[in-house]
Amino acid sequence: MKKFLALILALVMALALVACGNKDSGTTDTGKTDEKPFKVGIVLVGDENEGYSAAHIQGVKDAMNSLGLTDENVVWKYSIGEDESCDAACTDCVEQGCTLVITNSYGHQSHCKQAAIENPEVQFVSMTGDTAKADGLDNFSNAFTRIYEARYVSGVVAGMKVAELVKDGKLSDANYDKDGNVKIGYVGAYPYAEVVSGYTAFYLGIKSAYEKVSMQVTYTNSWFDLQKEGAAAESLMADGCVIIGQHADSTGAPAAVEAAYKAGKVAFSVGYNIDMLSVAPDVALTSSTNNWGVYYTYAIGAAMKGEKIATNWAEGFDKDAVAITKLGTACAEGTADKVAEVEAALKAGTLHVFDTATFTAPASSNNAYQIDANGHVTSAFCVDTNGDFTYDTEEAIKDGYYDESVYQSAPSFTIRINGITENS
Repeated sequence: MKKFLALILALVMALALVACGNKDSGTTDTGKTDEKPFKVGIVLVGDENEGYSAAHIQGVKDAMNSLGLTDENVVWKYSIGEDESCDAACTDCVEQGCTLVITNSYGHQSHCKQAAIENPEVQFVSMTGDTAKADGLDNFSNAFTRIYEARYVSGVVAGMKVAELVKDGKLSDANYDKDGNVKIGYVGAYPYAEVVSGYTAFYLGIKSAYEKVSMQVTYTNSWFDLQKEGAAAESLMADGCVIIGQHADSTGAPAAVEAAYKAGKVAFSVGYNIDMLSVAPDVALTSSTNNWGVYYTYAIGAAMKGEKIATNWAEGFDKDAVAITKLGTACAEGTADKVAEVEAALKAGTLHVFDTATFTAPASSNNAYQIDANGHVTSAFCVDTNGDFTYDTEEAIKDGYYDESVYQSAPSFTIRINGITENS
């Protein structure tokens, strides 16, 4: 009888141990549960061969490393168009078990939102988007960095180079406009707020280091086109521009500037997303860049814990979410020290990129902003409530500066300030 009772007791204890072992279905270091692994879907407009998406890919990999995730935790969707193919990509991510889906292009936004409507149990993020707050969906968010801060700093780098060229007598009459301003060129993708905000910040950064400049912006109407970006840079240099900045995703412009420099032209490049020294070693000054790993680590980490992701997220130098790349050998003496000074001021909040005292603008044609008698902006809306590309609510001017990305993640600065002209 004792033996029988002992056997029964042993069996009961064994079953208890098995039951206790099955209770632990928590997340492990790889984001995997006993039931199924955590999965995030990454929907990209390009791939590793396109600078913008390459930066996002690196950001995701940084987050994977920080959070202990492996390839089984990520569903990659490369070169997804800003059309119905985005709907299909988002849906496939959900069907593969993703509880978070992130798209990286502004043109993905409407498709990402539709997927959020159809899958309320899954969180969706439209990077660079601007409608999440107004849409009011619990599972739909927007995110972007304060990249305009990095563009301003890259402008400071360019402005110091301009000052050096002027001081050393390196410029010709062709490099000045009729008012004696040094000509700056900028290759832009589209006349969207993101681009306008970026090139304005770049220009203001230049002016902080060398006041007498004017800038021409040429649009390619494409985010990535080597030939068009190269041709735009060549056209701007032919008109006498000595600095070529860019908000476009290829190496076309820096490569064109390098070729022109080797042919005897005085011209230098400021890139975007990635270090351009490999394609323009003699002329690349720096590039403004995003550290997407900061956001991906935050968002994916929140989803792994079952937490709601912020509806709008935008951070800059204070969170190391933006930066400039390695300074090229062509940079002016003292550039590194100046960059450190400016970045520290941005982090401390003592310097504001869109300080209204530093620029003027013509009167608004649609009442999107107001100016005083001297052309300084005194009031400006920063949210478009009806989708007509005219900002019609939410005051953006605070304490004498345009507070970019405060009401929505994506840039909203569309004021065309004096000193900058646009070419189609």
